[in-house]
Amino acid sequence: MTHYDVVVVGGGINGVGVAQAVTAAGHSVLLLEKTALAAGTSSKSSKLIHGGLRYLETYEFSLVRESLRERALLLHTAPDLVRLRPFYIPIYKNTRRRPWLVRAGLSLYALLGNLSKEVRFELLPKRRWDELDGLTTDGLEAVFRYSDAQTDDALLTAAVMKSAVSLGAELAQPAEFVRGRLTGNGCTVDYLHDGREVSCEARVLVNAAGPWVNLVLERVEPRPPRLEIDLIQGSHIIVDGVVERGLYYIEVPRDGRAVFVMPWKSRTLVGTTETRFRGVPDEVRPLRAEENYLLRVLHRHFPRYRDQRAAREAFAGLRVLPSDGGHAFHRSREVILLGDRTDDHRPVQLLSIYGGKLTSWRATAEKALARIRSALPSRKPVADTRRLKLTPP
Repeated sequence: MTHYDVVVVGGGINGVGVAQAVTAAGHSVLLLEKTALAAGTSSKSSKLIHGGLRYLETYEFSLVRESLRERALLLHTAPDLVRLRPFYIPIYKNTRRRPWLVRAGLSLYALLGNLSKEVRFELLPKRRWDELDGLTTDGLEAVFRYSDAQTDDALLTAAVMKSAVSLGAELAQPAEFVRGRLTGNGCTVDYLHDGREVSCEARVLVNAAGPWVNLVLERVEPRPPRLEIDLIQGSHIIVDGVVERGLYYIEVPRDGRAVFVMPWKSRTLVGTTETRFRGVPDEVRPLRAEENYLLRVLHRHFPRYRDQRAAREAFAGLRVLPSDGGHAFHRSREVILLGDRTDDHRPVQLLSIYGGKLTSWRATAEKALARIRSALPSRKPVADTRRLKLTPP
């Protein structure tokens, strides 16, 4: 039976990040992906590598600092995949966040980013408002300009897996996780690959299945601890035409939510929503009500799009958030790493990753490796993930 130090379930950005971190630390790893890399949420995000400006509202300063640090790293290690873009925040008379509050937030944001040029901002002069892709000026009081980054999320995921494979990681795809058996000193993993069932052993099993995280745990014996979660659907639409000046951070007057309007492959991408999802993750689809909501936001702020009554394309992904009954927009986005053992002095055999962000995948993988390191043999590191260059596959 083939033996690995680590088996990872899930080929989204968190899974490939863990595979890269584990191989960079000198360990053997097998990643199981049941369909294709980034087939789930990791190809259905808002395509942003952002510093987490809105997390300041929930006082998650450490998360913002981490996001800004990881964004800076990706701008250096993946320049062909992650690019800095201008962002505009229009403030209207009916905008809940007043200009002084936005200025204060951007100032704190810049401080958390060590006042580097990538986090500086400006108040755009009124004479330049007509340059902003036809943004309505009816009731407009101020426009702030700052910078954040954009990426192709699916290509970024594939690039991280490419990096992991170059270090020695193995990828089984399509390969569906069938069952795991915790033995006390590791685990046995069974999976379907090329039409047959295959078994292997690992010292640690990492569950990076995203919205399927608890469904994977149902296939593990003895049954490990699990976190009660809510799946929150985020939908996006794509319409014809393109906003050329940059990306727009729009506050929706009705509910105070943030919606992005941004250029995407010669069209315009608008998102996202936050809708409670109660079905099977494989069946997530944009709701007509969500598409209409996003179209109304676009029509209200960019009148030239009003002749487009339907989206050309739409897609939806699922966020994993702890169940606490609160509004999804205001819940913490901190990743949660849950081990199979409550005793911190005993090495974990199974680690489940709940949540996470596209921006901070490398930091999440680093934390996951730190949690499982005591269960792994001593190896000589072969690379530093902070310096590994990422190139398109």
